[in-house]
Amino acid sequence: MIRASLSGAGATSVAPGLSAGRQFKRRNKRLKAWFPYLLVAPAVIYLLLITLYPGIYAATQSFYAIKFGPWRPVGFQNYINLWNDYQFWGALRNTFIIGSISLALQCAIALALAFFAYRDPWVQGWRIVFLIPMLFMPSAVAFIYKLFFLDARVISDILIRLGLIDSILAIQSSTWLSRGLLILADVWQWTPFLFIIFVAALQSQDQEVEEAARLDGASWPAIFFNISLPLMKPVIIVALILRAIDITTMFANVFIVTKGGPAFGTETISYFIYRTGFKFFNFGYASAASVVMLILTILVAQLVVKRAFVPARG
Repeated sequence: MIRASLSGAGATSVAPGLSAGRQFKRRNKRLKAWFPYLLVAPAVIYLLLITLYPGIYAATQSFYAIKFGPWRPVGFQNYINLWNDYQFWGALRNTFIIGSISLALQCAIALALAFFAYRDPWVQGWRIVFLIPMLFMPSAVAFIYKLFFLDARVISDILIRLGLIDSILAIQSSTWLSRGLLILADVWQWTPFLFIIFVAALQSQDQEVEEAARLDGASWPAIFFNISLPLMKPVIIVALILRAIDITTMFANVFIVTKGGPAFGTETISYFIYRTGFKFFNFGYASAASVVMLILTILVAQLVVKRAFVPARG
């Protein structure tokens, strides 16, 4: 009887300890499972606050007529007005023209620089020099180009002294010269972004494949265009999509250099939204334009990704 009572007492005294240990292990496992999410939670909340909330707010505004008075619901009238607004379509056309030319030049120059840089040890040592333009603020780059080409006319004076032109370049009165100035500024600043991505993609490829092709007698250009470039296709597409999305938001160059002129010839969609919202104070109409641009950007990016990465069904 005494042994039974002692054994029973021991069982009752050990059981709470075992249950507490199991609960601690369960809590520890839960904490380990949730710990990574807790670490990234502040960043996720911050991103949601600065992206999701403004997006929802702008989408809500697009269904109202908003100026200095109370919000007046207008339904889809802002979108109907956009469809009939020639200035909006002109801004879309300018964004496409400037963005496509700039993106094509950036891709070609970055690929050429990457081709010469990823093999040359001297260029690899000075690779940071190629990244200097990207370190400048876009507004600073815009002011530099405005000073060189428009205000101080440094480039025009140099070309006149060299005998290449007879008079000062009338950039502000020519649509294509103004577009070319915006393209030149964007290419100069953001080509290094594509360059560093392409160099990293080339250096991450399997060197044995290139060595085998070289032993078979293939030249470096043939190796690059027939082996390296096809392997870089996913990286090139992703990089171009990122740059294309960024080009659609081009604002600093237009605002500082051309102001959308001449005759709205360089007005991009970002400048159109700014002018509509902060010059004419038609915030509902500007919000509708931003929503349309967001939808178009998502659709185009999705179409490019689908065509590039999703295999075609036979």
